[in-house]
Amino acid sequence: MRYAFIQSQVDLYPVRRLCKMMTVHPSGYYAWCRNKLSDRAREDQRLLGQIKHSWLESGGVYGYRKIHLDLREAGEACGKHRVARLMRCEGLRSQTGYRRRPGHYGGKPAIVSPNHLDRQFDVSAPNVAWVTDITYIRTYEGWLYLSVVIDLFSRQVVGWSMKPRMTSDLALDALLAAVWRRKPQGCVMVHSDQGSQFSSGDWQSFLKANHLVGSMSRRGNCHDNAVAESFFQLLKRERIKRQIYPTREAARQDVFNYIEMFYNPRRRHGTSGDMSPIEFEKRHYQSLASV
Repeated sequence: MRYAFIQSQVDLYPVRRLCKMMTVHPSGYYAWCRNKLSDRAREDQRLLGQIKHSWLESGGVYGYRKIHLDLREAGEACGKHRVARLMRCEGLRSQTGYRRRPGHYGGKPAIVSPNHLDRQFDVSAPNVAWVTDITYIRTYEGWLYLSVVIDLFSRQVVGWSMKPRMTSDLALDALLAAVWRRKPQGCVMVHSDQGSQFSSGDWQSFLKANHLVGSMSRRGNCHDNAVAESFFQLLKRERIKRQIYPTREAARQDVFNYIEMFYNPRRRHGTSGDMSPIEFEKRHYQSLASV
């Protein structure tokens, strides 16, 4: 027994000497050994769990700014730089963009409507100006083409259509879906590029029959239709480029999930006060009702 006591004192000697040098009581040292994480570190671990949840809910798309907004909305008081630090340490990052392959894109111009929009992308109310465009999606079955119609007020996708061929019906079905969903009371400007789908006689007839005013970008100038191009860039960066679709139906279901389940109701948009398009329009109509 005496030997065990002496041995324990010998083992404690380096600890006591260290505590004396650092002016720390041995009991404090052993308490630190039992719980080495500080309060700040434990709070970081708790926040990191919520950050991962928000990042996974976005499909691995959100960066620290939008995740910080999610945390603030959930009642968390933390800075965006703290969120950025925790995401960087954990290896979480937003989905970055990609470059378009170099080459010549364009064809013979078919100017049917002048550029009435003239890059005036900020409008004061819904159903004032829509933009539309077409993109393509690669699948193992072949190409799948997507046409969308976007309201410039909230950046909400108000109509869309998908077909295996890029015909005028593809663009018309998307515009028909937008008219059916929004039921605009006044005249709406519909801006597009100079593609053959938007310069066809059926397209022009549909515009006139539904009191829509056509507007077209200048030839080879994608910036004239920047909002539609920006949406396609988001769609491909955040969803399409991250996987390979075995069938057109699989791609169709995934695009539907992105537009109707994430982008319109949930994805925060910088031009909409960091709110989702649906929430932005909802608050707009609430403010009108309260006046």
